[in-house]
Amino acid sequence: MKNKLYIFLSLTLFIVCSCSEDFLDLQPNGAPSSDNYWQSEDQVVAAANAMYAPFTEDIMYGRGYFWYINASDDMVTGRVKSEPDNIKNFINTGNESYTKNIWALKYKVIKRANEVIVNVADLGEDVVSTEVKERSMGEAYFLSGLMYLDLAYRFGDQNAGIPIVDREDLSDYNVARAESVEVNYEYIISEFEKAAELLPYFSEYSSENMGRAHKTAAYAFMAKTYLYWAQYDASKYALAIEAADKVINSGEHALIDTDSPSEDYKAVFSSANNWGSEYIWSVVSSTLTGSILPGVMFENKGWGLYNGWGYFQPTKELYDEYEEGDVRRDITVFKDGTVFTYFGEEFTWYQTSNNETGYMFGKYTEPFSDQDRVNPNGDKPSTDLNVPLMRFAEILLIKAEAQIASGLNGDEALNMVRTRAGLSALSGATLDDLKHERRCELAGEWTDRHFDLVRWGDADEVYNQELHAHDGTVVWEARPQFDPEIHHVWPIPPDEISASLGVLTQNEGW
Repeated sequence: MKNKLYIFLSLTLFIVCSCSEDFLDLQPNGAPSSDNYWQSEDQVVAAANAMYAPFTEDIMYGRGYFWYINASDDMVTGRVKSEPDNIKNFINTGNESYTKNIWALKYKVIKRANEVIVNVADLGEDVVSTEVKERSMGEAYFLSGLMYLDLAYRFGDQNAGIPIVDREDLSDYNVARAESVEVNYEYIISEFEKAAELLPYFSEYSSENMGRAHKTAAYAFMAKTYLYWAQYDASKYALAIEAADKVINSGEHALIDTDSPSEDYKAVFSSANNWGSEYIWSVVSSTLTGSILPGVMFENKGWGLYNGWGYFQPTKELYDEYEEGDVRRDITVFKDGTVFTYFGEEFTWYQTSNNETGYMFGKYTEPFSDQDRVNPNGDKPSTDLNVPLMRFAEILLIKAEAQIASGLNGDEALNMVRTRAGLSALSGATLDDLKHERRCELAGEWTDRHFDLVRWGDADEVYNQELHAHDGTVVWEARPQFDPEIHHVWPIPPDEISASLGVLTQNEGW
């Protein structure tokens, strides 16, 4: 990790008449030191902005760990490619080019966050206003916690967690793994708590600062951290409920619900609602930069009109999970005969030879209604849609799951999600009901169906079953090689282990 700072000239995605300006404009600013930096408010803001730079990397939130999410029963790789196929089949090494660099990229964000925290803490008002100081440090604590969380549950377990960098010695990069992932979760919670204390609410931000970390985002990921921690310590369910309630009761968020279920759910994934009531945290995107996930999931070569990549194709298992009358199914999964607007024209979806399952994720297609809202460079298929990483519906489901797992009634939170989807309310909802609802609501999103199956103890049974195309043909063989004692975590990139001079150790069995 180089000690180099990148200045962002613009952090914000402006929404004006559904059009967007550039989100990030990166320019190198040299290598700062204590002697030549941290001497003005502009420098503090620039350093805070620099933490967000890696978010635009394709491997961060465009593909990256989606290759791990793809391991689930909701989707298949699409387009035969050995490295992602090996990841899905749990025979990967951790050295696959699609995933091996993400570890270092997330630690790059952590490094930049630590530099902000260490260097800004003692600055006086003669250098930076209290408002900007607290906001910048809050952002740093939040992004540090978020990066650790992304790494911790994917690579850590009770045998070993992931390394926690000592802020007292930022020059020491060869840090041993934490004793367990529970140590990581405790640390992550402390980062989010500090962030929540310092950050403003999203509604307090002016338009030019939308996209920055905010208070309820910290509470939301605190809730998610406690939920994941609860698989090792059931007492954390109560804390997940408490954190979720801080989001729910804040008055900052609500489901998009106008009593028109199909239109409401579709609206969640429209750029007009990038900053809508359901927004909590997203990859801020534009036609030039941001998450490429919409294009990655779009039909390969886009029927000759656009260079979609055709990865992450839904399975029949996912399609069949939806109840009759659930409006989310036809918005989430496109199949032959689905009609949508494509570059200003009504278009009927059909399967091409590039598609293996006869389905395509439809959640992220709204920007494709207008060619001007899609990156003209199909090799970087971002759009003006902010791709959600956490939204209000997930918070409701986190609360419902924690309540049900604790022996409490989770009907209220769960039914808010169900009824928005046009379904009848349940009474005495079970954990199976929650699993079904979480799958249907969040399919194809960053929420990670694979890890849900792992933490519920369902992965072994699910992965011993074939996956199918729309016509019932097998598109992915059963994966009896999945071993829940090994494959509940992913392999740490061997290059990182080598670079650590033996300090970093590999997960057992990999």
